[in-house]
Amino acid sequence: MPPAHIVSHNPATVNAPLGGYSMGLELRQHRRLLFISGQVPESSDGTVPEGFEAQCEQAWRNVKEVLAAAGLGVEHLVKITTFLTDRNQVVPNRIIRRAMLGEHQPALTVVIVETVDSKWLLEIEAIAAE
Repeated sequence: MPPAHIVSHNPATVNAPLGGYSMGLELRQHRRLLFISGQVPESSDGTVPEGFEAQCEQAWRNVKEVLAAAGLGVEHLVKITTFLTDRNQVVPNRIIRRAMLGEHQPALTVVIVETVDSKWLLEIEAIAAE
């Protein structure tokens, strides 16, 4: 459940969000903003897991570690942008994202791109607020 100062807006006059996100999130009386740079699927020792699902989980672990370093959790995320390298990754990405976020539904963008390093199958950047 997001903190009380983060309010979701999903107006009935626009297409309903699919895949566990909000069309807009309003920050009321926030104290801090945390901008999380694109997290690639590398562990702290520089290894990159094999396969999309393992890479997606690693990128999310990295996001969560940055949040934790700031004393925040996934419930503080207000905007996530996920960069995928293949359209076939959309569904597994959605499943893993929902598992990582639980019921929390921040604003969301997913795009298909080419990553800087071809071994990275995705990158996740985010904004959190308290």
